[in-house]
Order: sequence, then C-alpha cells, then structure tokens
Amino acid sequence: MSILSIATSGLSAASLRVSVAASNIANISATGPLPASGIAPTFPYVPLRVDQVSQSSGSTPGGAAATVSTVSPSYTAQSDPGSPFANQDGLVAAPNVDLASEFVQLATAKYSFIANAKVIQADAETEDTLLDIKA
Repeated sequence: MSILSIATSGLSAASLRVSVAASNIANISATGPLPASGIAPTFPYVPLRVDQVSQSSGSTPGGAAATVSTVSPSYTAQSDPGSPFANQDGLVAAPNVDLASEFVQLATAKYSFIANAKVIQADAETEDTLLDIKA
C-alpha cells in the first residue's frame, strides 16, 4: 500500500467520524415514545458510531477502514412530562448520545485529519525534492 493511499484512507475515516458525530449532536434532542413490550421505539433518530480498524493488504498492513453501525441500546428513558410522547410516568425515549463523547470524537477526527494531511504534504515535498535532485 502506498503512503498516499494510507493517508487518504485516514482522511476518509476522519471525515466519516466527523459526519457521524455531527449527526448525533444535531439529533440529540429527538424524542419518541418508549417501546412497549419490547417493540422498538419509533422516534426519528437512531444514534450511530464509527468503528475504525487497521486495514491490511496481504502481509503489508497499512491504512484505516471505518464502518458505521448503530449504538446499542439506541435509546435511554428521559423525563419529559410535557411531551406528546410521554408515558404515564412522564418518560420518553431519547437517543443514547453522550455529548462529551461526541466532542471527543470530533477532536480525534480533527487531529487525525491534520496528521494525515501532513503525511500527504510531506510525501509531496519529498517527491518534489527527489525530482530536483534528479534534474
């Protein structure tokens, strides 16, 4: 695997991480009815997470692969007696999103993106230097 493909896979993983964190943050206040008798809740948003693993090609490891999956459990009970979805106890189903964790994901993605961009920049500068030496 080339340096460029390793760095671009890191950029893609960081971009996906930002997208998922932003979606979770934007939908943190979405609520719906609590499930009855084990039936899945019908609120409009199921929180997501990014699973990132090292990618390898044969015996040469390198790069990152990121996949999106749903958070389990996808909801938590939250008190909101004024909601039209509230049950007799005043509880609604809210997405199982930890705001602090989402901001950590954003910071991680930021530094990962910066690091991979620097790798691409260093590769380009090295290539330019090598071309200058050959000329």
